[in-house]
Amino acid sequence: MASLQPAAAAGRQRAIQAKIDKDDGRKAPRKARPAKAMQAGARRYPAPPFPKQHLPKPGHETAVEPAPMYDAPYYLGSQKLAGKVALITGGDSGIGRAVAVLFAREGADIAIGYLSEDVDAKQTKLAVEAEGRSCILLRGDVSSPAACRKAVARTVKQFGKLDILVNNAAFQVHSADIADLTEAHFDTTLKVNLYGYFHMAKAALAHMGPGAVILNTGSVTGIRGSKELVDYSMTKGGIHAFTRALAANLVDRGIRVNAIAPGPVWTPLNPSDKQAQDVAQFGAKTAMKRPAQPEEIAPAYVFLASSHCSSYISGEILPIIGGY
Repeated sequence: MASLQPAAAAGRQRAIQAKIDKDDGRKAPRKARPAKAMQAGARRYPAPPFPKQHLPKPGHETAVEPAPMYDAPYYLGSQKLAGKVALITGGDSGIGRAVAVLFAREGADIAIGYLSEDVDAKQTKLAVEAEGRSCILLRGDVSSPAACRKAVARTVKQFGKLDILVNNAAFQVHSADIADLTEAHFDTTLKVNLYGYFHMAKAALAHMGPGAVILNTGSVTGIRGSKELVDYSMTKGGIHAFTRALAANLVDRGIRVNAIAPGPVWTPLNPSDKQAQDVAQFGAKTAMKRPAQPEEIAPAYVFLASSHCSSYISGEILPIIGGY
């Protein structure tokens, strides 16, 4: 198409505009369609409104209604992690439990780190063993360097090695006004979410060689921020930076480091944070109009943990946020 002089080009633009204005005038106003949750998986997933619920910290999966979906019955393993050993913090429930199940289905033995949710942890252990793999439970607080060293030492003693570390344990409690965010609250968030990842990585790296993997659980809040989660958002943004910096630090050792940044996921974390009326609408503001279920997030961890799938990927943040 030959170029036009500015006046002619402007005239062409106005002609296009006039046609569209005329077309719009002929069309009846669109009726708003009721928002429906997107269902694109192998089975249907729950959508808001959920039962109103507010759980005490640290949150137990056995108390969440409806129960989070973690077992991914249509996911077929193919030995992507055969012979590997994985230590997963926060592995008793939520994303951590779903990751443990899929890692086991892919051939890995599992060590589960958790705070105090004994019933949930035992359920995860049974789920891993049902996949034909071994599982040990490691009760402890990741904000303690000694507890992290102990968890790694027990894993290596039990299984003889450590190939994959999944830093997933987290603390989250909202604070609508920053004036109400106490130093103790702020300190707890940082100690669990940032110090915990650092302590676990440092302890694990003493036993990791070429081909090993560290995966960190970040968050969409670390990308976009959340006005009621100032401290949590800050730690998740820090985790993303930690991931990229540690990946660069370890590239010469042949160790890959990546992060997954989920949006809202139906786990005990949020019902033990938000008020009951907010939990009822959890995930409704995503493009898909619902939160993810843990089994929808876990395959990304398999992808990044497996050298068969992601050997050239390190220092990346993978958002899984239900559309923009």
